[in-house]
Amino acid sequence: MSDAMHTKTIAQISADLAAGTYSSVEITTDLLARIKREDQAINSFITVTEEQALAQARAADAARAAGNASVWTGVPMAHKDIFCTNGVLTTCGSKMLSNFEAPYDATIVENFNKAGAVSLGKTNMDEFAMGSSNETSYFGAVKNPWDHDRVPGGSSGGSAAAVAARLVPAATATDTGGSIRQPAALCGVTGIKPTYGRVSRWGMIAFASSLDQAGTMTRTAEDSALMLNVMAGFDPKDSTSMDREVPDYTATLNNSIEGMTIGLPKEYFRDDISAEMQQQVRNAIAEYEKMGAKVKEISLPNTHLAVPVYYVVAPAECSANLSRMDGVRFGYRCDNPQDIEDLYLRSRSEGFGAEVKRRIMVGAYALSAGFYDAYYKKAQQVRRLIKNDFVEAFKEVDIIMSPTSPTPAFKFGEKGGDPVAMYLEDIFTIATNLAGLPGMSVPCGQVNGLPVGLQMIGNFFDEARMLNAGHQFQQATDWHLKAPAGI
Repeated sequence: MSDAMHTKTIAQISADLAAGTYSSVEITTDLLARIKREDQAINSFITVTEEQALAQARAADAARAAGNASVWTGVPMAHKDIFCTNGVLTTCGSKMLSNFEAPYDATIVENFNKAGAVSLGKTNMDEFAMGSSNETSYFGAVKNPWDHDRVPGGSSGGSAAAVAARLVPAATATDTGGSIRQPAALCGVTGIKPTYGRVSRWGMIAFASSLDQAGTMTRTAEDSALMLNVMAGFDPKDSTSMDREVPDYTATLNNSIEGMTIGLPKEYFRDDISAEMQQQVRNAIAEYEKMGAKVKEISLPNTHLAVPVYYVVAPAECSANLSRMDGVRFGYRCDNPQDIEDLYLRSRSEGFGAEVKRRIMVGAYALSAGFYDAYYKKAQQVRRLIKNDFVEAFKEVDIIMSPTSPTPAFKFGEKGGDPVAMYLEDIFTIATNLAGLPGMSVPCGQVNGLPVGLQMIGNFFDEARMLNAGHQFQQATDWHLKAPAGI
């Protein structure tokens, strides 16, 4: 049995299990003990499913002994607590759902179960995926493993921190405006948001239905490809799912990137981003040039409108989606309501946190009579202009690269009193969601000992090219191998 099982990637664990180096029960037991020991300081998990995980591990070992193993049989992972899991708490990081046990599995949870994966539990997150720092969770903030005084990013901060702290080799995550890529950058891991419609949203509790997308949090691009092979595909239960053939994302990882044209949007390399941050990203671009890629400056002229458009569209959709949380059918219910109005009013005011209430109110205002045309309709029209910018850019380039986040991980409380400053943390990631494009972040350097992420944006359904580019960069550099102190 290996004495450093927690340092292994999915690809390595799969190979070790096939070789009999250790069993699924052994690595599952090892990681569960590590979570129990280390996560008190990080708070990356809301629920740890020890009994279920060990049962899945035993079943996986039996399947392997019988010769019925696949790549994922017996491999441990975790799910963001936004995905419904049958019989397990699914809280969305909110008091509103703090007692909700889902009666079914989300499609991607079902897919991983069928593949033989072992789920260790549910990871912490900003409440209803609303936040860029993981400070809005009802279950307490997640700490960044690189510096416990700093945020891990959000809303998928629990998934990112758990992978960075080597508590689990991989976790599912979701991205509505950068909620995979930004925490991946701040925690020094690899995260991918697929094209809208590439991965089923069925059983994923909705925040903003036209923006939400399930994705991956791993240490390497190779592991992200292995996850996407399980997650991607048409789901008839999801009306936004695309009926389109899914490639084997691992098949093209080792392709040469010679001749690939990389677009650098001038709007993403701004004067207000520190010289050190920009230098780390430009060093990564230089690595691609060494590998034979060509670099071209491009313009995405409507970029400056992405944040205001997002903060009309996303709150409008969240106000509609969260209207079902009423204290009647499931979730939190206030004590001793006097009448139906009191039930709705107190259940919602007591059950939701401040940021969720803020977005519901903004969204309700934007959708109200007299303001719909001025705000929501106008935002959707500008959204099309933002998408058109990318369509034009991809006529000239194969992939777009930029910083993932304008800053490394910031300290707790630093932006909490200024919602606009917090919203601007997603300035480089939001446009990708508005356009429905795939995006990815890989570790590409450090500033003051904190990780920096390189963002890649691909053309529609071109995840394979992003994964290829990410994998080739990780073959040439070792930023993805660096771990927080003590790990």
